[in-house]
Amino acid sequence: MNNQRSLFFNVDWITILLYLLLCIIGWFNIHAAVYDPANPSILDMDTNYGKQFFFILSALVLGIVILLMDSKFFSAVSPVFYGVTLLLLILVLIVGRNVGGNQAWIPIGSFRLQPSEFAKFSTCLLLAKYLSSINMKLNDLQTLVVCAIILLIPMGLIMLQPDTGSALTFTSLVFVLYREGLSGYFLVIGALMIILFILSLLINQALLIGLVLLVAGLILYFSRRTKALITTLAIGVLVSIAFIFSVDFAYNSVLQSHQRNRIDVILGKIDDPRGQGYNLNQSKIAIGSGGLWGKGYLQGTQTKYDFVPEQSTDFIFCTVGEEWGFIGSLVVIGLYLTLLIRIVNIAERQRSPFSRIYGYGVASIIFFHFFINIGMTIGLVPVIGIPLPFLSYGGSSLWSFTILLFILLKLDSNRMGII
Repeated sequence: MNNQRSLFFNVDWITILLYLLLCIIGWFNIHAAVYDPANPSILDMDTNYGKQFFFILSALVLGIVILLMDSKFFSAVSPVFYGVTLLLLILVLIVGRNVGGNQAWIPIGSFRLQPSEFAKFSTCLLLAKYLSSINMKLNDLQTLVVCAIILLIPMGLIMLQPDTGSALTFTSLVFVLYREGLSGYFLVIGALMIILFILSLLINQALLIGLVLLVAGLILYFSRRTKALITTLAIGVLVSIAFIFSVDFAYNSVLQSHQRNRIDVILGKIDDPRGQGYNLNQSKIAIGSGGLWGKGYLQGTQTKYDFVPEQSTDFIFCTVGEEWGFIGSLVVIGLYLTLLIRIVNIAERQRSPFSRIYGYGVASIIFFHFFINIGMTIGLVPVIGIPLPFLSYGGSSLWSFTILLFILLKLDSNRMGII
């Protein structure tokens, strides 16, 4: 009994409060997004908000179960979790149901399980277990290769669905590697590749290659011409040219037409407010129409008349913007930022390397979802279809984020021990 009291005393209740607030806000906004005056009950299990209420209750039970488990369990079985999610990702390619062009769901009665959501926490666990091993150093090539394999296997399987948004989520874990000693040069290289990717879509291929050669020439002209610099520039130019060609291939041969069109809308290459740009255009109208204080709960016209597709899932933030206005949106964003700061603080106070690394994985994944989801509703990033943590409708999403967060809370409650 004393152990159980100690357990719940050590749990970070502020983080749990933030989690509950976001879940409740999500539930009310899902209700507003699909509200039907002819069926006003907020607990109707035939509606998305009724189902979300069940998902929230079951997620809380799941969270309590996690808090009652032994902290060492998660480190010990992390390879098993990872293996099971990989099997589910393979299974979904065989028996999965295709929804919206993605074969990402396994039908279980009336419920649909999305394995890609659960792959996020299992990958975080395995990455934390591997990096917390004795004498593990990120400046070692073998360590980097193993880390890359851990990330790329689930990413590759998810891309086969194809679910580009969920696959890209795993790239956020590079921040975990950076925290654990990965050179900042890798982040700089990553940023340069993003810039080169965007330029590859905006500028003629031959012109861009010429620009790369010009930049390399200017660096060589204004710098000391050492053998190391010349070798580095030569490799950089060759890699950049290869990357430009690979972007062209991926854009035209790998991405689906609707994905290319979404990118083109963001980059301003096409103006299609009634076609591929419809979702984004209606999203901006909904958020902008909310003004400072919003139109009020259940009073959003864009929401009420279904102008914004997928408004209870990927575009749930539109409902917040329209009905709660700028102030309400700031409150929601503030809650997320507070939660992220709290998670980073929790990660930093861990004595166990496993717990610290896992904590940064949790922060990275939640931040990626938060930034990309809200960014795509206001036109900062392409629409890639990922949920807003704890707010968007969906059992798989809510359960996976709950597991992700509550494992960290469990590890933190036992932080005075070494896992």
